[in-house]
Amino acid sequence: MYAEQKNAVWHQEQILKDLCFRAGLTVFGQEHDLMGVKSHADLVKRVPVRDYEGLRPWFDRVKNGEPDILWPGKPLYLAKTSGTTSGAKYIPITQASMPNHITSARNALLSYIHETGKTGFIAGKMIFLQGSPVLQEMHGIQMGRLSGLVYHHVPNYLLRNRLPSYEINCIEDWEEKVEAIARETIKENMSLISGIPPWVIMYFEKLRELSGKEAVKDIFPNFSLFVYGGVNYEPYRHKMEELMGKRIDSVETYPASEGFIAFQDSQKEPGLLLNVNSGIYFEFIPVSEYHNEHPKRLSLAEVDTETNYALVLHTNAGLWGYSIGDTVRFVSLNPYRIVVTGRIRHFISAFGEHVIGEEVEYAMQQAAAVAGVRVSEFTVAPQVDPAEGLPYHEWLVEFDVPPSDMAQFAADLDRHLQEKNIYYKDLITGAVLRPLVITPIENGGFREYMKSQGKLGGQNKVPRLSNDRKIADELIRWRSR
Repeated sequence: MYAEQKNAVWHQEQILKDLCFRAGLTVFGQEHDLMGVKSHADLVKRVPVRDYEGLRPWFDRVKNGEPDILWPGKPLYLAKTSGTTSGAKYIPITQASMPNHITSARNALLSYIHETGKTGFIAGKMIFLQGSPVLQEMHGIQMGRLSGLVYHHVPNYLLRNRLPSYEINCIEDWEEKVEAIARETIKENMSLISGIPPWVIMYFEKLRELSGKEAVKDIFPNFSLFVYGGVNYEPYRHKMEELMGKRIDSVETYPASEGFIAFQDSQKEPGLLLNVNSGIYFEFIPVSEYHNEHPKRLSLAEVDTETNYALVLHTNAGLWGYSIGDTVRFVSLNPYRIVVTGRIRHFISAFGEHVIGEEVEYAMQQAAAVAGVRVSEFTVAPQVDPAEGLPYHEWLVEFDVPPSDMAQFAADLDRHLQEKNIYYKDLITGAVLRPLVITPIENGGFREYMKSQGKLGGQNKVPRLSNDRKIADELIRWRSR
């Protein structure tokens, strides 16, 4: 892996040439002259950046069973995901791209073992909180959630230790599934647990309820490694460690239906190691230019550690110029490590402040640490038409341990956000906005909201912030019931 990183730019150049050559005779390849792509500059000239909606005409043809549209032949699978603007999305996964999902997860664990020398978790049981492995068929192509698709490709050496059982994994109702998983695993020797933190918290709470014990360490004394992805762990760390009864090692991953992008390779260094040699060619657009008609598109060789980038993918699953919607920042160029800073669509800029996820999470972590506050979930939305006074940012927060002085906590939170975002600070000091307002949400409120949206469990997570009030207003409606 580290040898690949030393030649990361070269590997990216070879991947680009290979992708374009292999897809050159597809419908998309001929329409965009992929055979003529010999460099990043050639790619920029021929393939525009598009999101799912932009690629939908080709995706729809793939979904309808036509071969040789985006990649030679038909895909092995269609990964079904929930889109915020596109409804259900169907992302192809091909014979060529499946190893990216499997070997990247393996490499994350091997990196952990290589650095720490810790192998004890291998002897115990491993649980992956994931979607149902039941697949449907559409025009000869198997379809399901990514985690359910990957279930069918787990290496043989992990099968004997893997939980939950197939029958329990097939349960669709998340609350019923979590209880069944807890009952099945409560007497097992669990050593590795993997999943999105808010849903693992549900599992831990159910374990405590069924066992009557104070902490997960009393139920699983050999539990030593937590693997997660999809959200920033820090807002959940206090709750997780309270439930576990101890701090354990963790490994962060960055998987998506579109590709396994990066994984944590070190317990000492920050950031996630970019998957530079795994069938994905990366482009990076400075966020400040993303909405320009002709934004600057950078190759890996051109990035720096100061800029927030929108991530664009070209893959051996047939994604071309695909804007995945995530924003990243490099924390190291040797090797290439990134942190996920937010979503292109998840921001607040009602007055030009362009506050992003990384900034609100930083503010919350700083203010909570000083005040001894523990937060279960939170989201932020603009209140642009208040009944009286200036508009403001409304923070809807579910506290595990609330602040003793809510006004002081809100003031500290606002101050830390101003530290991270000069535009927000200017709007506050210029009396265009007034300082943020906190609206407490009762315990379980976010969970009930996600359940009401059909997004409880699996890979679903609460957006940290929105530029509208759809989520905020629905949460407040739940609060008033």
